[in-house]
Amino acid sequence: MDFTIFVEFLNSEAYSLIALPLLIFLIRICDVSLGTIRVIFISRGMKFLAPLLGFFEVLIWLFAIRQILTDITTPIFFIAYAGGFAMGTYVGMYIDDKLSIGNVIIRIITRNNPSRLIKSLRKARYRVTSVGASGAKGRVEIILTITKRQNIKDVVKIIKKLNPHAFYSIEDIRYVKGKAIGPDNRRKNYFKLFGLYRR
Repeated sequence: MDFTIFVEFLNSEAYSLIALPLLIFLIRICDVSLGTIRVIFISRGMKFLAPLLGFFEVLIWLFAIRQILTDITTPIFFIAYAGGFAMGTYVGMYIDDKLSIGNVIIRIITRNNPSRLIKSLRKARYRVTSVGASGAKGRVEIILTITKRQNIKDVVKIIKKLNPHAFYSIEDIRYVKGKAIGPDNRRKNYFKLFGLYRR
């Protein structure tokens, strides 16, 4: 490709109005995606992954975005910058959801006999603790299980199948001493992230 043609393209309206805003948009997606995932990792106590993502996040800012921002002179650049920020936040959350890193506690409250539900969860290799309690309408059973985030859908499927009217809540856990028992679906989740997994 002739270098003069490339220089002419950089000085053309097509570059200023189309290529440069698109570049700002894409780079901002990369930067904010890493930042979103980094914050999520910090909240889950991942002391090694969070700083690593922060390193690459700053590299993108220093070597790409800051130089691009020096050319922001028209409203379309501001729109591209803001749009990239919004999309980067969504992409970061999407990646975090697909990777499903971390542990959660699932709390189930039911007035029905929980024996079948507990047996089914234990058969699926989940550690279960159950305690009796008193609710607004009488005695209830509280079932607790700690597992990996990637197993949430499997546990909820078991709950809905055996006790569809049970109340349940799911909370992130920053630290767990010991192993959270359950099937390891990390490889499946990595394939799903890139659209390669099929049942």
